[in-house]
Amino acid sequence: MTVAFTVLQIVAPVFLLAAIGFVWVRLGLEYDTAFVSRLAMNLAVPCLVFVALAEGGIEAESAGRLTLAALAAYGAVLLVFLALCLLLGLDRRTYWAPLAFGNTGNLGLPLALLAFGETGLGYAVVVFSVTSILQFSLGVWIVSGGGNPARALREPMVAATLLGALFLWQGWAVPELALNALGLVGQMAIPLMLLTLGVAIARMRLAAFGPVAVLSVVKLAGCAAIAWTVGRAFALEEVQLAVLTVQLATPVAVTSYLLAVRYGAEAEPVAGLVVVSTLMSVAALPALLALFV
Repeated sequence: MTVAFTVLQIVAPVFLLAAIGFVWVRLGLEYDTAFVSRLAMNLAVPCLVFVALAEGGIEAESAGRLTLAALAAYGAVLLVFLALCLLLGLDRRTYWAPLAFGNTGNLGLPLALLAFGETGLGYAVVVFSVTSILQFSLGVWIVSGGGNPARALREPMVAATLLGALFLWQGWAVPELALNALGLVGQMAIPLMLLTLGVAIARMRLAAFGPVAVLSVVKLAGCAAIAWTVGRAFALEEVQLAVLTVQLATPVAVTSYLLAVRYGAEAEPVAGLVVVSTLMSVAALPALLALFV
């Protein structure tokens, strides 16, 4: 009962904020998703990522080991889901990237913060950074059917990640005034992302339930198993292992839907994956967290 109550305390605020966004739209109230998304992804999230890395809340060696583990885990995940797409005859532009990349920002960051504190958030930011760099380079290349993966270098979040990693590696101190200002802006990121997640789900139309549900289960179980196995192979500490496992097990990100729309892939199945996998995560992520808290 104690574990269940602890997990409930962790996940309830996350899904409550997403539910507020969902209900807001269902009530017919206006929500400018384009503006809020730009504000979050171009300003708030980069500030959050930079501060989490530059503050030095985690050791550079630990961050480096976790980065390598995350890259290895994503390499395995990408290979597994490429094989699945080929085996089942699924369109790679539509399914491959969404199945590989989870919602490590909207859900992963707040879950890590609430479950494991500031240290957990620091580790989650590392995994989130790896996810974002891969999704905005390799992921865009997959969804668009080609192009230059180097376009990721123009993303503010990627620049903030690289700059924060440099400060962490060199042990440089950010002036307190600047750190406080950036931290205040970064505090907007998690609430904005969660509200936008709820809004996006409320506006989506659900695709055929059966195939999407099966793929959502495969994504959750496969990503969690791969992350745990790779984390053990890299001898990650308990909190690092928990964060890596939960982050990779997060549901399909709304970003995957937006990229599918932007680059002309089949958006409806991706929307279905977002909705169904997110609904499944309401039960699945608490159960997964219970193994670590």
